[in-house]
Amino acid sequence: MITTLTPNPSIDRTLSIGSLERGEVLRATTASVEFAGKGVNLARALTTNGHPAQAVFPGSPDGLADLIAPLNQAGTQTRLVAIEGAVRTNLTIIEGDGTTTKINESGPRLNETACEALLNTAVKHAADSQWLVASGSLPPGAPADFYAQLATRLPDTTEKLVIDTSGAALARMAHTPCAIAKPNLEELASLTEEPLWTLGDVVDAASELQRHGWGTVLVSLGGSGAVLVDDRVSYGNSPANDVRNTVGAGDALLAGFLAAGAKGPDALRTALAWARTAVRSTDTVGPPCTDEDRAAVTITTDAPLEMSVGQALH
Repeated sequence: MITTLTPNPSIDRTLSIGSLERGEVLRATTASVEFAGKGVNLARALTTNGHPAQAVFPGSPDGLADLIAPLNQAGTQTRLVAIEGAVRTNLTIIEGDGTTTKINESGPRLNETACEALLNTAVKHAADSQWLVASGSLPPGAPADFYAQLATRLPDTTEKLVIDTSGAALARMAHTPCAIAKPNLEELASLTEEPLWTLGDVVDAASELQRHGWGTVLVSLGGSGAVLVDDRVSYGNSPANDVRNTVGAGDALLAGFLAAGAKGPDALRTALAWARTAVRSTDTVGPPCTDEDRAAVTITTDAPLEMSVGQALH
């Protein structure tokens, strides 16, 4: 079992259009609504591919009942912590060429009682789980050290806690031990306060964070690549010419990595295959990973570290 904690979930509304033109009246060709948020997406990706998962998140039981039902029906166990206020709505606009624009609301304000309830619920359900994945932005009212507080409450943080966040929440975790962290390139650069031009720069930055307590660092390089730094360095990508929706790709990447054992090139291969499946689907997570997606992945453990990140992505 893998448990996820999403302190700021969302109702994701996705619209497909031909092209985005400011100031014009546009017609959507497709529209969908789904309950989401990084940890929710990750749990969905796991259960979609046959791995048990449960998702902890705040919300109104009455307001979310219809949106949560499909998750439970598909096998994702939901652990809702009741709060006052409506879950935020995020809008995703996908153009015909695959360009994705997101407009995210801030989310409901969480008081101290709600934050305590979320932390306690996550720790409780993590007791029987292999991993506890704490992911996504923090809502108004949640302290910047929310995830750091979570780390202090887990008896096996360095073996169980997985972090995927950004901004101040990520900065507070930079010197807090955890088992796995999954920053993207921009997030990693924000911690080092240095530009990361090459694969070597990425590896050096990840290695520095390992020295401060991060066990494994999985770095997403954007659309089609990732660097894994554990006891060795692996680089891989999974190019796709039919990208439809990039939202949720990072969540699928991390889900595949955990499902495949969270170590070494084989786990990175599965991670990239799951991410490729996600971006080729119009919804957030997509269908189960296919043999085509697995075959598209290339992995190397001796990538030239002087290669620029731009070259790696192309």
